[in-house]
Amino acid sequence: MMTSSHSPDDRLLSGITVFNAVVEGGSFIRAAKSLNITQPAVSRAIARLEARIGVRLLDRTTRSLTLTADGRRLYEEISPLLFSLGDAVALASGSSSIVRGRLRVNMDPLFSSVVLAPHLGAFVDRYPEVSLELLTRPELGDLVSEGFDLAIRFGNPPSSSLVARKLLETHVVTVAAPSYLAKHGRPEKLADLTRHHCLQFRDPRTNQPYEWEFHRGRKIVPVKTSGRLLLSDPHTFLGACMAGAGIAQVLALSVHTQLEQGDLIDLFPDWPDERFPLYALYPSRHLSPARLRAFLDFLFELTRSSPL
Repeated sequence: MMTSSHSPDDRLLSGITVFNAVVEGGSFIRAAKSLNITQPAVSRAIARLEARIGVRLLDRTTRSLTLTADGRRLYEEISPLLFSLGDAVALASGSSSIVRGRLRVNMDPLFSSVVLAPHLGAFVDRYPEVSLELLTRPELGDLVSEGFDLAIRFGNPPSSSLVARKLLETHVVTVAAPSYLAKHGRPEKLADLTRHHCLQFRDPRTNQPYEWEFHRGRKIVPVKTSGRLLLSDPHTFLGACMAGAGIAQVLALSVHTQLEQGDLIDLFPDWPDERFPLYALYPSRHLSPARLRAFLDFLFELTRSSPL
């Protein structure tokens, strides 16, 4: 009796590896090159994987390749696991273990100034052979063409070949300064916000104001707000709110101290469940340098200890 040289588990792991390479490469051709196999072999592996788990993972046309919702969920689950496996192999072999060289990071301005800045000295002290270049900007841009090793961004990651690792989730809170409330009164219910001056913050991905929502458990209530101030800089946005210019929806990690000291008031603490994620994004996990892994580990340590 003849038996296959590959067990079902081997084929499943192989299919997942190919699927991961397709997502990271953005095409079957690039996945085939990175794995040193043929393009038809990539197609067959994806087809077998989809048949094995019973869902479609990729929408394919002659010109584009996009993840389905099920494909996105699978990729988000397997990405950290494969990253950890790669790290384990690198450590076992002793390769890429020296933390040195230049690391160029595309950084979210709010996270950079509020959370990271006080701890940068500790990172450079820990890794004296690393040169760290941080560029703060509101937009993600193109990491590869602009020469970035890593990006730190709030919001759900774009559908792309970038590897995404979630660093944290912070609460969204609706706040106002005592001076604003003294002049205009406090909104007692969500519908009252339509009659107030609400500061608008520009979403860099759409160039439109973020829409306001309120979450309690599974209940989500959108509220249409308006205001004559549309801002794109988080520090100007927060400064205007603290000066009494209007009501704002902000990330809790950016106003932890102001809330504790009473400089800002949380207007709807009974709607506490809207959260906003922060991701680390980078072009590829293959043979990631030790300096990148070290900075990611440092960020994980930092975000775990930050008030969210």
